[in-house]
Amino acid sequence: MADASAQHPVPSPATVADVMHPPVTTVNQNDHVAAAAYLMKRADATALIVTQAQTGEPVGIITEADISHAVADGKNPNDVRIYQLMTADPTVVSTTASIRDAAKVMTSGRFRHLPVMGDAGLVGIVDITDVCRALLEADVSGSPADTAQPE
Repeated sequence: MADASAQHPVPSPATVADVMHPPVTTVNQNDHVAAAAYLMKRADATALIVTQAQTGEPVGIITEADISHAVADGKNPNDVRIYQLMTADPTVVSTTASIRDAAKVMTSGRFRHLPVMGDAGLVGIVDITDVCRALLEADVSGSPADTAQPE
């Protein structure tokens, strides 16, 4: 009996919108870094989008790496504000961007996370794992199996 998935392969994700994580967890730039760490744990997130208090507009990104570097430098997360550690004006990607284009942006900028912008503004976040998984799935479903024989 033939496997149904072999006859009708599942289409691989084509755009960032297919693999992003909505809704995105945000944090205020004036909050303490300890609050960001708490939110990351609660949301099972590795990065948060930083917003401006008055407008709610994205102004930065803070990651687990930012927090761990600060702690390693002896800083107390309860004494440091998010704006002091965040990456301001992060590179963003559109919901319509291809997975491959997101991978290029991440590779060239050495980013592990990209905020995703749609018509309504900030709609999600995509991370390196999402992109790699999508590329691997596309490779498996879109190319012939490795048929090389051992010598």
